[in-house]
Amino acid sequence: MTRSVTTLMGFADWWQETVNYEIIRGNATWRFGLVLLVVLLAMVAGRIVQFAINGYAVRLARKRGEGPVTLLLKALVKPVYVAIFAAGIFFAKLPLFFDDEEGIRIAISAGWTAIARAVAAISVAYALYRLVDVVEYYLNRLVGKTETKLDDMLVPVVRKALRVTIAIVAILVIAENILGTNVKSLLLGAGVGGIAIALAAKDTIANFFGSVTIFADRPFQMGEVVKIGEHKGPVEEVGFRSTRIRTLEGHLVTVPNSVIVNSAVENIGRRPFIRRTSNITITYDSGHTKAKRAVEIIKEILADVPEVNTDPARPPRVYFSDFNDWSLNIYMSYWVKPPDYWLYHGVNERVNLEMMKRFEAEKIEFAFPSQTLYVRKD
Repeated sequence: MTRSVTTLMGFADWWQETVNYEIIRGNATWRFGLVLLVVLLAMVAGRIVQFAINGYAVRLARKRGEGPVTLLLKALVKPVYVAIFAAGIFFAKLPLFFDDEEGIRIAISAGWTAIARAVAAISVAYALYRLVDVVEYYLNRLVGKTETKLDDMLVPVVRKALRVTIAIVAILVIAENILGTNVKSLLLGAGVGGIAIALAAKDTIANFFGSVTIFADRPFQMGEVVKIGEHKGPVEEVGFRSTRIRTLEGHLVTVPNSVIVNSAVENIGRRPFIRRTSNITITYDSGHTKAKRAVEIIKEILADVPEVNTDPARPPRVYFSDFNDWSLNIYMSYWVKPPDYWLYHGVNERVNLEMMKRFEAEKIEFAFPSQTLYVRKD
């Protein structure tokens, strides 16, 4: 207990002899009051300017709508406050004397100025960080003119990359030029450690370059139905590391981009039509006449369906194709256009119902797997 009291008394003596002598000596108490007053006035002025700019931006947005000018003003609101605060820190030291040729006060003066410059640099970096919103505005207008939706996913990725770059550069500049840190040594050490990190994160790097390949090659667009490996469904999101697919069962599957660029991507969403192939079986009792008539009926039905593609390159195909063990086989193939999955099922239903109706009217019976046994008695 006695040792603790002695230590505290020693610290108090040091404070009186060093700090009080070097700082307070030659500076009246009212000068420190001015320092506090200047800082408070800077904070108040910053709030007033911030309120004025924000109010003008809101009125302009109501009058003309969101635009580049409005976004610019909103982006500069908070950085302007930080800049005014930095100016307040710089001018707050003017009432004090820092003119000793030796002693701690000269170091404090230089440190005070460095802090003010650092805060000012932070305000500039903060302004650039917020101005990325304006860049994003123009990028959204640019990608809105393109047909592909994959560019829409590229905009938030570019926004994040710009902001991270601005933050890193700002930290390095402030540390090197203002705070006097030896950034080169830090970067050299980071480079050596970066090799080890790169080896440990090779999968992440592979996924990153996979995303670059996807954005460059564009094997699919947002919302298109694709099949990658065992996963089939529309693409919901493409990121730097992975791609998210919503399966037809409703599950959300995350596929690494490195897997996508090394796999076969079946883009179902870009098919120009949906093809149906089917085998219609009728009984052997139908004979030649009814078999021929069945083929004619199916051709007439398909000719009356407007969604069935009638392109000469891919017309509907109907043939009496084979003699099965238990039936006569009629091969049917047609293409539904446009390639809407549920429209395809609707067309199939209409064709099936009309086929059943016409076959019943012609007394043509559908066959089903069966065997007929003939027993001969001697």
